[in-house]
Amino acid sequence: TRLDAWGKESAALSCLPRPICLAAWKAFIMKYDYDLIVIGAGSGGVRAARMSAGHGARVAVIEGDRPGGTCVIRGCVPKKLLMYGSAFSADAADAAGYGWQVSIDGHDWPQLIAAKNVELDRLESIYRWLLENAGAELIAGWAQLAGPNAVSVGDRVLTAERILIAAGGAPHIPEIPGLAERAITSNEALDLAERPASIVIYGGGYIALEFASIFNGFGVDTHLVYRGDLPLRGFDEDVRSEIATALEGRGITLHPGTVIEKVADAGIGHAISLSNGSVIEAEQIMVATGRAPNTGGLQLDAAGIAVGKRGEIPVNADSATSVPSIFAVGDVTDRINLTPVAIAEGHAFADSIFGGRPRTVSHSNVPSAVFTQPPIGSVGPGEKEARAIHGDVTVYTSKFNAMKNNLSGRSEKTFMKLIVDTASDKVVAAHMIGPDAGEIIQGIGVAVIAGATKADFDATIGIHPTAAEEFVTMRTPRD
Repeated sequence: TRLDAWGKESAALSCLPRPICLAAWKAFIMKYDYDLIVIGAGSGGVRAARMSAGHGARVAVIEGDRPGGTCVIRGCVPKKLLMYGSAFSADAADAAGYGWQVSIDGHDWPQLIAAKNVELDRLESIYRWLLENAGAELIAGWAQLAGPNAVSVGDRVLTAERILIAAGGAPHIPEIPGLAERAITSNEALDLAERPASIVIYGGGYIALEFASIFNGFGVDTHLVYRGDLPLRGFDEDVRSEIATALEGRGITLHPGTVIEKVADAGIGHAISLSNGSVIEAEQIMVATGRAPNTGGLQLDAAGIAVGKRGEIPVNADSATSVPSIFAVGDVTDRINLTPVAIAEGHAFADSIFGGRPRTVSHSNVPSAVFTQPPIGSVGPGEKEARAIHGDVTVYTSKFNAMKNNLSGRSEKTFMKLIVDTASDKVVAAHMIGPDAGEIIQGIGVAVIAGATKADFDATIGIHPTAAEEFVTMRTPRD
């Protein structure tokens, strides 16, 4: 990668003996300690490091916490393990309709947390092995930029031809009297020593809804406080409305159109004062009002990088920053903050820079799931956004009792929605609330990315009896 620069520098050496020229070449090519330094050993950073090392690059990865990052250590993985655990209470309740005599005698929360931690330790060891096996060096410590080609870690300064920032994101706590000193975030919620009897969760995004479902499933008196009239701002409006109904049906107390004004100590824990004049007393309060790019301690200005309003690092389609030697992937860029997206960005970076195969990652039509109870799956824009993009769209919806509920007695509905570009007949979005929504939408996402038409969906034979077959049997457009 340095041949062009070497050609200019070696012109003056052309008359010297070959051994001298070879020594000069070695000194030139080893100008930096590494070809690549990656800041952050999360999913995106580890993928970039592994692939870059596989392409022959000399790679160091700097991590101040545990390898695995947000997803593995304090996000997707432990959160879903807790979700699985919390779902058994509903399963037990549903079992009675099928003739099972099931009773719930209590739950051992410390045992679950201990089992979860064992699994996280296993996954962390795998991440360490992946880096070691690829030939990348893992360095413990908190990294700061010391220039366009330099990173400081403690009292060491390391240099690299290129630097990749993959430091992830961190919970954000609003400035509300008494909140910061009393509230937990999603980080601490995964490691509570004891299960609380009651909790107030502040926020209407997917993290807030997922933890509300988790705590509610474990029998915790759960309140969800959010500013909007519906949760999940940015999602399809029908999905937002249906999930609010479903969460309330599961026993979660919703407080829409409300903000927390102050938090004080109370007899059982905290007294949470709301903007509507009411006060909720709860043992725990959790803030889930969003996450911010984890860039505050990186000293980006030392390399000449200016961040955006939320602290994000602006990058182009190649994940390149305004400094030619520095790149960024994942949540620090605040593009699409999902683990598979960060992995794809890290892989594309490695292939482009060190593998000789330049490519970019499309951020359009990324399938996603929200692991509430019931879960949500989506691919493509919501209806309002779809109309802005495509103009005339045709919408198909279906709401029905899941077959399981016919005997269990649960009144919860499954909801599905297809959005079709009227002119081309292409299915541009699909949304679902109901059992296995994430699993089902993953397959539907392939069809949307491939440009399948509504006629293609109609020509596909459904698998009966399943909920998924509804996506290929919807025939009547919504009025």
